[in-house]
Amino acid sequence: MIPDVASGYYGGTPDQVNLEATVPLSDTAPCLSQKSNRRKFGVIVPSTNTIVEYEFWHMITSNKALKGCGFHMGEILIRKVKWSDDAEMLEFLDQLRLELDHAVDRCCTAEPEFLIMGMSAETFFGGMKGNTEFREYLTNRTGLGVATGAEACYYALEAFKAKKPIKKIAVITPYQPVADVEVKKFFEGLGYEVSEVFGFCCVGAVEIAHVTEEMLEKEVHRLNTEDVDAFVQCGTNLAFVELADRLENEIGKPIIAINAATLWFALRENNITEPMHNCTRLCREF
Repeated sequence: MIPDVASGYYGGTPDQVNLEATVPLSDTAPCLSQKSNRRKFGVIVPSTNTIVEYEFWHMITSNKALKGCGFHMGEILIRKVKWSDDAEMLEFLDQLRLELDHAVDRCCTAEPEFLIMGMSAETFFGGMKGNTEFREYLTNRTGLGVATGAEACYYALEAFKAKKPIKKIAVITPYQPVADVEVKKFFEGLGYEVSEVFGFCCVGAVEIAHVTEEMLEKEVHRLNTEDVDAFVQCGTNLAFVELADRLENEIGKPIIAINAATLWFALRENNITEPMHNCTRLCREF
C-alpha cells in the first residue's frame, strides 16, 4: 500500500505528514514524490510561456547536486495573446489576475511544497509594497511560501551589493512602455539609479520567446556604459540565463537573469544552498 502523502487539498511539507495511519514503504522512508523527493515546486506561468520550464530544468539538470528538485507547472490561461501597445498589455495583465487563482488551484492539486511565480510583470507593479501584497495574497490562499521575480531580483542585487557597491543598473525587458515604467519605479523605490529600461516592445506574449540571443547581446553591450554597475533582465519568457552566464565573463559585471534569480531565491528559501553552475554568478557565488 502506498502511503498517503497528505490529507488536505494543498498537502504539506514532509515534516507535517502523518504516517501513523498508513503503511510506510519502510520503517524510515518519508512519503515523498519519487522524482521530486527533495522539494516539489509548483511553478505558475502564463499559458503563453515556453521558456520558464526550459530554463528551470536546464539549471537543475546542469547541477547534479540539485537532483530531487522538481517542478509542476500551473498555467494561467491567456485568451488574448497579443499586446502591441500599452492598452493591450494592461488587458493581458487583467487576464493574469482573473485566471491566477484557477491556475494556482490546479497546480496545488499536485501538493507542491513551495510556489514559484514564473510570470514577472505583475510582480513589479506597485513597487515592493505591491509585490509584498501579491505574495502575501498567494501565501494566505495556499499556505505555501512564494517566490516572485521582482523580489528575487531585489535580493540578487543586494547579494552582489554586499560584496561591491551597486548604485546604477541597466534593465532589459520584453514589455511595452507601461510596464517598463513600473519596473523603473520598482528599482528606484529600492534606492537604485536606473540608467535605462530598454523594452523590446514585443507584439505579444508568445513573441517574447522569439527574441534572439543576438538581439539581447547587442542591447547588453549598448547599455554597458562605464557607470553601470549591474544589469537586470525582466520577462520570464525571455530566454537569457545561458547568455547572461557567458556575457558576465566578457563584461565583468553582474547580470541578473530573472529566471535564474527566481529559482535561486526559491531554492535558498528552502535551504537548498549548493552552488549552481552554468547559470550566472548569482547562482554560483551566493
